[in-house]
Amino acid sequence: MLMPTMLPPRTDPLWRLTAACDTDPRPERLDLLVGVYRDDTGSSPVLGAVAEAERNLAARSESKEYLGPAGNRDFTDALTRMLFPSDDVRSRTLAVQSVAGTGALRLLSELLAATGPDRTVHLGTPAYLNHRTILSTAGLRVREYPMLLPDGPPDPDAALAAVATAAPGDVLLLQGCCHNPTGAAMPTRDWDALAHAMAERGVVPFVDHAYFGLGDGLDADLEGMRRMLEVLPEAVVAVSASKAWGLYNERTGCAIVVSDDPARRALAYGVLETTARAGYSQPPDHGARIVHEILTRDELRTRWTDELDSMRRRLGLLRDGLTDALDLRAPAPEFAALREQRGMFLRLPLTADQMGRLRDEHAIHGLPSGRINLAGVPVHLLDRVADAIARVHGGTASARPERLAARG
Repeated sequence: MLMPTMLPPRTDPLWRLTAACDTDPRPERLDLLVGVYRDDTGSSPVLGAVAEAERNLAARSESKEYLGPAGNRDFTDALTRMLFPSDDVRSRTLAVQSVAGTGALRLLSELLAATGPDRTVHLGTPAYLNHRTILSTAGLRVREYPMLLPDGPPDPDAALAAVATAAPGDVLLLQGCCHNPTGAAMPTRDWDALAHAMAERGVVPFVDHAYFGLGDGLDADLEGMRRMLEVLPEAVVAVSASKAWGLYNERTGCAIVVSDDPARRALAYGVLETTARAGYSQPPDHGARIVHEILTRDELRTRWTDELDSMRRRLGLLRDGLTDALDLRAPAPEFAALREQRGMFLRLPLTADQMGRLRDEHAIHGLPSGRINLAGVPVHLLDRVADAIARVHGGTASARPERLAARG
């Protein structure tokens, strides 16, 4: 019997820091931790297309019958049609609905472990906080490689070097766009070079797509993956609907396998379905029905893409506005480079100690890695945030009437 004193402590760093932020009593507290899109009022709004889709679904009073471990097939079909315009690529895919993007990562990690117990997953660092945990929990070996140059920008040759040392059947995990936490955007030419290098070595891409539409536009953000899958015979793709549709608590995602071999696709489907059945039986349907409704009704799809473009443009304005404000206060190459980042997150060139000061002295909560949720910064607070960043970057200590007890 497991005694209460033997229970492990809460160890997830993001949610530990979020809990500390929630207890910060300062009214000027600014939560830039969790990746949720917020407007200038600090709210995470329901998209107009989503609200209209929900009204349509409610009016039709569709059944709430079980769907099975593979989830909503109308949803997976509509989503794969959006992701892969190529009939050739789509004919080589199978897809099952998952419990958000995290669930897709876990299902596909279990598939990779089951079909290649000796394979290694090559993971660029800094990485999304949950990647290593998911891969390791599935029993996969993880080999990390540094994806940034010493002065901070992404290293265009890092992934190619990792592929060059990989064994046939190994996996390279790639974020599809708007890298978390660095904000890096891999140019299409790098996707092309990687695809040919992976084909030569027999390396399988594991693409994590969570932020499409928030970088350079929907098609531009998907272009690299699309071109890669035209070249490679096999791939796995984890997709989240949380960001692009704002369906954070609906937990809607998709696990996709691409393979030239129908027998291997059938085997993969069996593993994914069995894993889902053993883990949670089947995914929730509401978010999947919303996405299907939007993608299959022209007026809703147009409204959704317009809203997604508006979110993307706002993120660009916030990034440029913060960079401009920092240039006025503390001109430095590392701040100018922030303008090249993409997506919801911004990775500040600050140490963990400086990020601690940003929180303790200025009530601005971000991750020790320097990552902040740019979408959580109201435009009228850009100057305040820039002032605080410039102060901690320059080493000037502001008054500290009260330090937070929890440093996380």
